[in-house]
Order: sequence, then C-alpha cells, then structure tokens
Amino acid sequence: MGWIITKYFMTAAVVVIVSELAKRSDKLGGFVAALPLVTVLALIWLYVEKQPEARIANHAWYTFWYVVPTLPMFLAFPALLPRLGFWPTLLACIAITIICFWLFALAVRRFGIELL
Repeated sequence: MGWIITKYFMTAAVVVIVSELAKRSDKLGGFVAALPLVTVLALIWLYVEKQPEARIANHAWYTFWYVVPTLPMFLAFPALLPRLGFWPTLLACIAITIICFWLFALAVRRFGIELL
C-alpha cells in the first residue's frame, strides 16, 4: 500500500509543479509540461514493478503513436479560447483530439500499426 501512495504522490507532484511553474512563466510551464515526465514515471514504475521488458518497450512505442494525434489540440486551444471561453474550448479540443486520433489510427493501420 505504501508503494501505491508513493506513486500517487510523485505523479501528482509533477502536475502540481507544472501548474505552479506555468503561473510564473508561460514558456517554462509549457516546456516542463511538454517533457514526457508522466511517461518517464510510468516507465520507471513498470520497471521497478518488474514488468517484462517487452511490456515496457510497448508502452513507450504506443505512447509515441498516441501523442502524434494530440498535437493539433495544442494549436486549436489558443485559437479557440478567446472565441469560446475555457470550458467550450476544452470540450472542442477533446472532440478534435478524438477525431484526429481516429483518423490517425485509420491512416497508420495501412502501415501495420494497430492503435484501435
């Protein structure tokens, strides 16, 4: 039980640090948020918990492919925010990400990469 609490604490600390940095500097907050800190922590947790190397490698592999279709959201958000407000923009960006993910999954399927 202590291990799970440690994992929660360390992972939550990343989110808190990013949000606190973003309050002080847009650029620094964005830079730290763009680092794959959550993925690195997940890889560490998988390794420490003695998961097979193939599972750890697959996690990194799929993370790469799942990140690509999320990128349009980061362009849409600042464009939509002044027009729609925060919550509608967030919902629109979620919809954009789902649509981009679906289209991307269809596109990469042709190359033998199954994301769905």
